[in-house]
Amino acid sequence: MDSEAATRKMAGLVEGFIGRHRELLQIFEARAAEMESAFAPHPPFTKLQRQLVGAYFLHEYSFEAAALFNPSIVLHPDQTDAPEGGQRFILSLRAVGEGHISSLTFRVGSIDPKYGLVIESAARFASMPRVRNRMPSASGDVVEIEFNSYDQISEQVIFPVTESQSNGIEDARFVQFDDEGRKLYYATYTAYNGRAIRSELLETSDFMSYRLSPLLGLGARNKGMALFPRRINGRFAMIARQDNENIYLVYSDNLNSWDEGSAILTPQFPWEFVQIGNCGSPIELDEGWLLLIHGVGAVRKYSIGAVLLDKEVPSKVLARMREPLLRPELSEREGYVPNVVYTCGGLRHKDQIILPYAVSDTFSKFATVNIVELIQAMMR
Repeated sequence: MDSEAATRKMAGLVEGFIGRHRELLQIFEARAAEMESAFAPHPPFTKLQRQLVGAYFLHEYSFEAAALFNPSIVLHPDQTDAPEGGQRFILSLRAVGEGHISSLTFRVGSIDPKYGLVIESAARFASMPRVRNRMPSASGDVVEIEFNSYDQISEQVIFPVTESQSNGIEDARFVQFDDEGRKLYYATYTAYNGRAIRSELLETSDFMSYRLSPLLGLGARNKGMALFPRRINGRFAMIARQDNENIYLVYSDNLNSWDEGSAILTPQFPWEFVQIGNCGSPIELDEGWLLLIHGVGAVRKYSIGAVLLDKEVPSKVLARMREPLLRPELSEREGYVPNVVYTCGGLRHKDQIILPYAVSDTFSKFATVNIVELIQAMMR
């Protein structure tokens, strides 16, 4: 392409895409640098040539186009602008685009006593993180990623980075963890490479930089692990599903290594006869640990239930709902996977549980649950 044609081509690209991406020309140049090893020997590119080369090796990807589901919720680390008597929160969601590739995306919102639940509009742009550090190992890569300081949380997209995640980062269960007064955020999620799954762990303190690492041990072979928000008797504790049917309690002295645990809940009622699993990290109440669970019944209908575990000995079940807390409504049964309601974690706010949940693996909505009424229903 001669200089005049290249200039015209770049002008057309800028006109068509500059409003859709922040730092468009820098993105083009960075992509050209990534592709350099694929080129035959050549004279040095001009700046315009580098930008065009990068553009020809890029495409846009609609990461939320197919579905936005399986949410979890935690308090925002910055409560500066929280409404009076309310709190700010971060909602994580599983986003699915072309090819059924799952990534992790976010929204920011508030619990407002005056206006109820308010979700802020998503940012105009989407941002990918840069890989700050990659530590290969026999058990899988440990990766540290970082967003720019000006990236809003709602524009962050954590797309698969490692081989184990190449077909998806699925169903992140976020929890605010109190480690002897230090607040950290962890999320257990399922890494999928198109053939096999495994559980992995995400860690952040600020929702700007993240560390993603594999979970090891026999207890981490399956999906659906959920970390307790603090240590139990000095040890880390995890709710897990090790046999595709029951719910297990697992302890560990090492956050990244989990051996087999013991089954504490088995399918008991007709709406959960096929299997049960957790719906996020346990929520600490005065009465005990509230564990939201999902149950799979006839025609693989997914419903959400609730269990109360002893605060000091979580293997002890204090109460359990005989009927679902939430089940698919007749008007909302259609979707990518029909007959499903599912959540990856709720949040306590005063006397209520704020429960985001997904409908038919397609979209997400909210429910609120009065804690006193919920405890009474479980005790009955």
